[in-house]
Amino acid sequence: MDNGFLKFKTATSETDLQGILLLQSENHLNNIKDYKEGFVTVKHDFNVLKKMNDLSPHVIALENKTIAGYVLAMTKDSKEDVPILVPMFELFDQLKFKGKKISTYNYLVVGQVCVGKDFRGKGIFDQLYETYKTVHSNKFEFAVTEIATNNLRSLNAHKRIGFREIHRYSDSIPMEWSIVLWDWKS
Repeated sequence: MDNGFLKFKTATSETDLQGILLLQSENHLNNIKDYKEGFVTVKHDFNVLKKMNDLSPHVIALENKTIAGYVLAMTKDSKEDVPILVPMFELFDQLKFKGKKISTYNYLVVGQVCVGKDFRGKGIFDQLYETYKTVHSNKFEFAVTEIATNNLRSLNAHKRIGFREIHRYSDSIPMEWSIVLWDWKS
């Protein structure tokens, strides 16, 4: 997909993955001042990011050689690779969707989504997710993720494109989280 100046595609190179890591670092909770702009809470290392991409590719928005945004893909096979996310996967295994445990479905976890500061407000978030759905909906029934409830920008953007909250909880930090799901089969 292309919107004139940006190309939307799957991550295919080491350069793509390094660009994701750079944008992730710039927008990490520890590196930003204004939470209203949105933030990411997990830092990945290159090898884990590559392994996740090899299982199911990440989607990126690319302007020339700059990563303008990304959506990470995580399968159940990546569950143990990011220790901080193991409790999220364990919770997914307990929750139900349409009367069945989530663990009985073939689902994809949105490992993280981010749009660079200079690219916000241009519809890139929606186009990233449209590409993500195009790439993955033939193999997976839905995408699921958790979003910090104080990350209102992200919560509202996910709701706008079709994610619906299925559960809310607080962790030990304490931080409140909303688990949201985007059903690709309805």
